[in-house]
Amino acid sequence: MAMTGPGSVSGGRRGRGRGGRAPMAEINVTPLVDVMLVLLIIFMVTAPLLVSAVPIDLPDSRAKPLDQQPDQVTVSIDPEGQIFLDRDKLAPGELSDRLAALVKGDKPPLVTLRADKALDYGRVMAVMGELNAAGVTQISLVTSGSATAP
Repeated sequence: MAMTGPGSVSGGRRGRGRGGRAPMAEINVTPLVDVMLVLLIIFMVTAPLLVSAVPIDLPDSRAKPLDQQPDQVTVSIDPEGQIFLDRDKLAPGELSDRLAALVKGDKPPLVTLRADKALDYGRVMAVMGELNAAGVTQISLVTSGSATAP
């Protein structure tokens, strides 16, 4: 006579669900890691392009690169002479007013000046004069770092 109790299963199966397999207890993280690495590569490639949205052909220089500061303001001059404050296109004469609003604090922000190498030197100096008139005392000129010795 066979004994059956509340813990026994009839039919010879041991309660492992379908097909006799135990349920999977861990999550496969390999696809997650693959997706995260692809996203990391995409961000690493596109991040330098997002810093300066105004297309400018910079002059060459042998100077060492400076670290970016969090309160840094970028002024760009394109080949046609249009002035941009960060990514905003400015009307003629609007630069000094916009910069004066930024210089109100104790320490004025560092201004980086990006000018196309095809521009007239006088145009760049005129913009630097407007920066000086607005109270900006720290100006960095942005160049590409591929020049050889003169």
